[in-house]
Amino acid sequence: MNFSIIIYIIGRILQFEGAFLLLPAFTGLIYGEFEDALVYFLTALLCFVVGFIMGRKKITHKELYAREGFACVALSWITMGAFGALPFVFTGDIPRYIDALFETISGFTTTGASILNNVEALSHANLFWRSFTHWIGGMGVFVFMMAILPMLGASSFNLMKAESPGPSVDKLVPKLKNSAKILYFIYIGMTILEIICLLICRLPLFETLCTTFGTVGTGGFGILNSSLSAYSPAIQNVVTVFMILSGINYTAYFCLLMKEFKQAFAMEEVRWYLIIILVSVGIITWNITPMYDNVGTSLRHAFFQVGSIITTTGFMTTDFNLWPELSKNILVILMFIGACAGSTGGGMKISRLIILFKAVKKELSTMIHPRMVRKIRLDGHVIANETLRSVNVYISVYFMILFISLLLISLDEFGFTTNFTAVIATLNNIGPGLDMVGPTQNFSIFSSFSKCVLIFDMLVGRLELFPVLILFMPSCWKKY
Repeated sequence: MNFSIIIYIIGRILQFEGAFLLLPAFTGLIYGEFEDALVYFLTALLCFVVGFIMGRKKITHKELYAREGFACVALSWITMGAFGALPFVFTGDIPRYIDALFETISGFTTTGASILNNVEALSHANLFWRSFTHWIGGMGVFVFMMAILPMLGASSFNLMKAESPGPSVDKLVPKLKNSAKILYFIYIGMTILEIICLLICRLPLFETLCTTFGTVGTGGFGILNSSLSAYSPAIQNVVTVFMILSGINYTAYFCLLMKEFKQAFAMEEVRWYLIIILVSVGIITWNITPMYDNVGTSLRHAFFQVGSIITTTGFMTTDFNLWPELSKNILVILMFIGACAGSTGGGMKISRLIILFKAVKKELSTMIHPRMVRKIRLDGHVIANETLRSVNVYISVYFMILFISLLLISLDEFGFTTNFTAVIATLNNIGPGLDMVGPTQNFSIFSSFSKCVLIFDMLVGRLELFPVLILFMPSCWKKY
């Protein structure tokens, strides 16, 4: 293990976090929250100092191999959460550190699960930081660093691979730095576009910014106790559109920018993503229409909640915990499916499920025709055995973590629906579950131990399991 490069990169990450913390500090000054602003300035200073000390350490070897990449990403995200939780504690809005850590990790991992009973009691500075963590974690802080810093050349690809969601990561263009710039260009462009749309709908600027951070980052932290249910249908519709757009593979947007329209619209994953949304909305609309005044209202709520759940955003416009069982079961299935690979959404990813379905189909065909040679293809490209193996291992490890986490938090003696949906809501980075962790409830009911388990689930879910799990391998820490 190359410890010097890991310490150096974590130091740089802390310096970036210090810069990000200045934004809520200025927000506090604007709203006259001077004590909170001072807390953010001091926390930013702490991050700068610690990051500077760590970044000064001489790098003995500049090589960054896969295990360093995985370990570095996991440790950096843990460090960001640990320092990012401090303002909540020091301002007194979330006095217990474990609760503040839960809220911060939930923000950075774009989960949106909260322990707060009264969100509206938070200061503007804390509300801004809470939502801004979604935007930071949505695309990933390493992608941001690569976009503006030279980093480590080709070795940086191992950082991007460890942080980016999906079964495989490809460079959009030959130079990794340019790929990172393109991703953030699309990300920022989508952010600005939603801000403009929400301002046109007459949503105040502060609420517009916080809502946009949660939408484009597919996080779901609201600044009202009622999430988005108090907003107008026009605002809800805008958020619905941008949630669904944020769940699409960013490669499709790159193809559109390059005017490769045929390639963009031919992506199987995107096609199935949209089909699943339309079918789910149709069934749920039919199922919940008796609960609402008219079909239009039912359709609006169905589109919003399907978009919110499949993209793992977690906003809500209505208490879907009161919906009929069919609709709730569809939402639970969507929690597992998740968004597209290469998007800011969580979940198992549609591309993995497509590959898994095709592998099962191939296996059944082989049983009928033993001598038949058949390749698994996605978007016309043959799926490598390594990718297929990684998908199978991912699915296996995913359910192992799910079942173990379910057993551990069951020590709190809550019902099965509460425990099961709490785990899948955190492991898939969704936010709300059902029953006692439903859209109008929160995660404050759990013990500190269970919160630690769920924090772990949020991290492994956002980082695609293996970067966090590799930290528990003794061989990972052996020096060269």
